[in-house]
Amino acid sequence: MPNTILVGTKKGLFLVHGDESRTKWEAAEPLLEGWEVMHAILHDGVLYAATGGMVYSPTVQRSQDFGKSWELAETIGLPEETGEKVQKLWHIEPGHEGELWLGGAPAVLFKSTDGGVTWEANQGLLEHPTRGKWQPGAGGLTCHSIQLDPTDRDRIYIGISAVGTWRSDDGGKSWQPKNKNVWAGFNPENEYPEWGQCVHKLLLHRGKEGRLWQQNHCGVYRTDDGMETWERLDENGLPSDFGFPLMLDPHDPDAAYVIPQIGAENRVTCDGRLGVYRTRDAGASWELASNGLPEQAYVSLYREASAFDSGSPAGLYFGTHQGVVYASPDAGDTWVEAASELPPVFSVEVAEWPS
Repeated sequence: MPNTILVGTKKGLFLVHGDESRTKWEAAEPLLEGWEVMHAILHDGVLYAATGGMVYSPTVQRSQDFGKSWELAETIGLPEETGEKVQKLWHIEPGHEGELWLGGAPAVLFKSTDGGVTWEANQGLLEHPTRGKWQPGAGGLTCHSIQLDPTDRDRIYIGISAVGTWRSDDGGKSWQPKNKNVWAGFNPENEYPEWGQCVHKLLLHRGKEGRLWQQNHCGVYRTDDGMETWERLDENGLPSDFGFPLMLDPHDPDAAYVIPQIGAENRVTCDGRLGVYRTRDAGASWELASNGLPEQAYVSLYREASAFDSGSPAGLYFGTHQGVVYASPDAGDTWVEAASELPPVFSVEVAEWPS
């Protein structure tokens, strides 16, 4: 069972270790001090971190000894003829048979086949015929969500802010926008465009073929046909259609968790409390699942700052811009504070750490 939370922050990577019950946690001294850690994962015994900062160029660092020493990837750049430079790296995702995928800004996707030593830019995105018309969201023109189909190695799903959700059926050689029925309320001249929606987080559920969830700038959505069509789910119990974090229960494809925020102009939690909302009926209804969380709180959260594990019941985790990390050992029934007084939390992941 995963027993460690990898917390990427504005000032380093923190490891928060838990006991068997996932109710008692202790934060260790930070790794990669001084670096902004946008996302970190532990994969096949190697620790990977997407890093950057005011004085550091965006790069991937890896550790083969659980954080004692680190190696920088070779320069991660874009072809000179594009005239673009990598601005920030947001997310690392394990792929099929030794592959690693990496998303960042400006709307870039990379793949590594040598364990993260070198990274090759995805030409399908760089050369997409609509690319010149893509517009950034408040956080930049960012490829932040990467999901690999477990049954079809050629099918890849990505989320780009503010370009929408896209799918490749040929391993990333070409990309098609898949945003049918997704509202772009900030664009009154074309509220349901083919592309141009601002997806905040995209997750695939491995327990039901074709099912993905997204938290959008303008709603919460679910698809059951591999993103051919989307159904909006937030007008039935959620206090807002706006938010960033999204968590799933790996044992129940009908369960999902979101943390709504007031809106684009006021990005703090709704109703003056830290509210996690849960659905157990595929989004037909939502309930407040915040037992143990502060009843009075005005906090903000980033898109990568939530995660879930494979335990039974599932463990859920999220961190706030105010530097607090919360954990639920029982699929959202109760919550405990796992760490506090950290720098602003950019990302949260879970890992099985060696004892």
